Amino acid sequence: MPEPRTRLQRWAGEAMTRCDGAVVTLGNFDGVHAAHRFMLARVVEQARAQGLKACVVTFEPTPLEFFRGDEAPARLMTLVEKHAMFAELGLDRHVSARFDGAMAQMAPEDFARRLLAQTLGARRVVVGHDFRFGRQRSGSVATLREVGAREGFEVEEIAARYHGDLLISSTAVRNALADSDFALAEALLGRRYAMSGRVIRGQQLGRTLGFATANLRPRRRVLPLHGIFAVRVSDRHALVDYPAIASLGTRPTVNGRGHLLEVHLFDFQGNLYGRRLRVEFVEKLRDEAKFSSLDAMTEQMHRDAHAARAVLGI
Repeated sequence: MPEPRTRLQRWAGEAMTRCDGAVVTLGNFDGVHAAHRFMLARVVEQARAQGLKACVVTFEPTPLEFFRGDEAPARLMTLVEKHAMFAELGLDRHVSARFDGAMAQMAPEDFARRLLAQTLGARRVVVGHDFRFGRQRSGSVATLREVGAREGFEVEEIAARYHGDLLISSTAVRNALADSDFALAEALLGRRYAMSGRVIRGQQLGRTLGFATANLRPRRRVLPLHGIFAVRVSDRHALVDYPAIASLGTRPTVNGRGHLLEVHLFDFQGNLYGRRLRVEFVEKLRDEAKFSSLDAMTEQMHRDAHAARAVLGI
C-alpha cells in the first residue's frame, strides 16, 4: 500500500526533477565557511568524476530557528546569499526544504530513505564529521551508512578542519564577529564577511545631512553584528566597487523600526535603487548610539567617515 502523502512527499515531487541521481550534501551551511567550502568542493569533484549533478540541500527555517525562535543563534547568511554562493562554487542544484513539525519528527532512517534515496535518488552523500539528523538529532553518520547500504548510496564523511587550534565552524565565525575580530572571521570564512541585498527607498534623512545612503534589509531574525563599520561595496556585475561606511542596527536616534543596513559610498554619484549590492565588513568603528540631537549625530557621522577613510586607505 502506498504511504500517505505528506508535506515532505509533496515537496519531494518538485525536488526529484532537480536532483535525481546526484552527489548530495545537506545541512545548514550557515556562512559557507572554509570547512563548508572544502566539503562542497568535494561534492562538485565527485559529481564531475561520475557524470552526475552536484546537489546541496538546506533547510528553511533552520532547525534551531524552528525550535528556538528569536533565541536561535544569529544567522550569518540568508537563503538568497547561500544560493548565490553555491552557484559561485559550482553546485548544480540547490534544494531548500521546508523544516516543519512533520520533518522534525521523522525517524532518521525514514528521513534518509525518503529524502535522500527516494526523493533525490542520491548515488553518493557527503557529510561532515558531526552530521546529525532526524528526530531529536538521533541519526549519525553510522545511521546514514546503514541506510545507504540498503538503499544504494555511498556515504563519505569529511573530517573536521581547523584554523590553528580553532575548529572552523559557524559558531566560531559568529564569535569572531561578536568580538569584532574581522581578520579571524575572514580566515575562517575564506573571504571577508559580507551581507547583500537590494537597495530600497528609505526616509532619505541621510541625504539632508550630507550622507546619502543605500539602504538594505538584512533579512535576519537575529543579527550577527551591530554598529558602525568601514566597509567595501560591490555588485555581482562589478559595476560598483567602492569604499564606504555602514551602519547596521535599529537607528535609535531617529526611532528606527526593524534592522536596517545603511551604506554611504564615499565619492559616489549615481542611483543605486533596485540594485543588489554586496557589503563587505572591514573594521568596526564603534557601537550604535542614541544621540541627543540630529546635529550631534551629524558631527559624529563626520568623525566616523574620517575614521573609515583612514581604515580603507583613502
